[in-house]
Amino acid sequence: MKTAALRELIQQAHELETRNGHLARLIQTQMNSLHPSINLSGEDAAGVLTRFVHAYVEQVPEFLEAAANVARDAGIEDRIKPVLKVAEQFFLTPPSLLDGHDGLDALLDEAYLAHRLVEEVNDRYIAHFGQPLIPLDTTVANVVAHQLIGEPFANQLDEAVHQAAKSMLEESIFNSPTAQAYRARLSDPQTVSAWKQWPCLSRRFGVELHLN
Repeated sequence: MKTAALRELIQQAHELETRNGHLARLIQTQMNSLHPSINLSGEDAAGVLTRFVHAYVEQVPEFLEAAANVARDAGIEDRIKPVLKVAEQFFLTPPSLLDGHDGLDALLDEAYLAHRLVEEVNDRYIAHFGQPLIPLDTTVANVVAHQLIGEPFANQLDEAVHQAAKSMLEESIFNSPTAQAYRARLSDPQTVSAWKQWPCLSRRFGVELHLN
């Protein structure tokens, strides 16, 4: 994985944000339109969201690196690596709909693509195998990121993710003769043990969803 290149992009985006403040303006613009179910702890709501975005973006190279290591140790690299490579390319070679975006607000879009891809792939694996391919739950974080990005653009990003996942995971993959054997490998004690070494990526952003 080209995580060093991803971290360099993130560092450059931090430096650009210091100069132009695009992300700060985006957050201020979206503050009043956030869904009421999004609860921000503390009095500095803008600060909470800013820290959330920084961690959400910086989490991408961390989970790509960790997932690659775990997949290699567990012997399931052939299934996980294609997912990680697509998520990586969302950063290194963003799709054309991100043309003209730069800085941390652009990386928020790209991080959303990467996190949503993992979520989409996990949903498909859960439907077929009863467990996720990558045990990383970013559902709440993705909902908040969707709100910050704003509609209809976030919906366009969702569609890009859907198409990427669809091209990678045709139904025939799950119906192939090797599907049952692969399910057994996911449940193998060696694989389960490898996932337990996963670093703590579910940080407390100070952002929660309160649903009725």
